[in-house]
Amino acid sequence: MIVLGIETSCDETAAAVVDSDRQIRSNVVLSQLEAHLPYGGVVPEIAARAHVEAIDVVISRAMSEANLEFNKLDGIAATAGPGLIVCLTVGLNAGKAIAGSLKKPFVAVNHLEGHA
Repeated sequence: MIVLGIETSCDETAAAVVDSDRQIRSNVVLSQLEAHLPYGGVVPEIAARAHVEAIDVVISRAMSEANLEFNKLDGIAATAGPGLIVCLTVGLNAGKAIAGSLKKPFVAVNHLEGHA
């Protein structure tokens, strides 16, 4: 089984491809640190807009680094919470769109459980 995972819960846009042998085939993370630095913390609206601008590039790069075409995926997962709702929505919508277009399963993942 091969899964594309998408993470947009706060200030990093990330995508990874992982297989059932727990092999990480790709892991792409785009930080927003510089964008939030002047404010002393994460600004939700800035974070959400940055996710929208980066999500396609991050996912495409993860798939490319995994040397995999989308139709070879068995499923898609995305962070569903906890996190900033305006940010989570970006990854959830991207994941659902990919899953729907491929007719593959979609799983919403708890951010804290993902860390565990």
